[in-house]
Amino acid sequence: MPYEPPTHTVERSLRATSGARTVAGVDEVGRGAWAGPVTVCAAVTGLRRPPEGLTDSKLISPKRRAELAPMLEKWVTAYGLGHASPLEIDDLGMTAALRLAAVRALEALPVRPDAVILDGKHDYLGTPWNVRTVIKGDQSCIAVAAASVIAKVHRDTMMAELGADTGQYADFAFGANAGYPSPVHRAALEERGPTPHHRLSWAYLDALPKWQHLKKVRFSAEAAALESGGQLGFDF
Repeated sequence: MPYEPPTHTVERSLRATSGARTVAGVDEVGRGAWAGPVTVCAAVTGLRRPPEGLTDSKLISPKRRAELAPMLEKWVTAYGLGHASPLEIDDLGMTAALRLAAVRALEALPVRPDAVILDGKHDYLGTPWNVRTVIKGDQSCIAVAAASVIAKVHRDTMMAELGADTGQYADFAFGANAGYPSPVHRAALEERGPTPHHRLSWAYLDALPKWQHLKKVRFSAEAAALESGGQLGFDF
């Protein structure tokens, strides 16, 4: 199925309406995983034409993503990466962990952006950042699409290294599932229990009686309900 290529429309609008000169596109990966960090990339692209085939990372094959990411890293004006660890996710909740990772990514840029295009409908950044949320921004906005690919490839690489065939976590197949739900991942959890890289406040532990005693209590029932959706499925 063909997709419309992303454009600079939102960035041009921000420049025209707010006088922003430096605009960063921000996207995250790892929100729905059982293991590993949540990773955010902030990318500044200017108004130049991107490499051919750029779109939301989820719409690009793993092989093509791996080819495209180093091209994008050279093509963008600047990019920054930020991570929030499983421990930070457990302690803070996903919304606050996302903000922490995003702030780390933005602060890694050489210049503080005047405005931020944030993928999705929820502004998890807030003040003092000048944020424009865009639903499916990773498909429609060039800077967000670039951020989505760079973030995805960096996190996938981290998880593949963690789950290397010769390593102690090989049974979890992190190289194949990147810490997301999968039958192999679940089977390893049932047999071995969660690793130090797993999120211990998440609902997948409710289905693992042998390891339920390790579950961390979420800071509020409301936050737990909001953040547990989809954690037991294998759709990733």
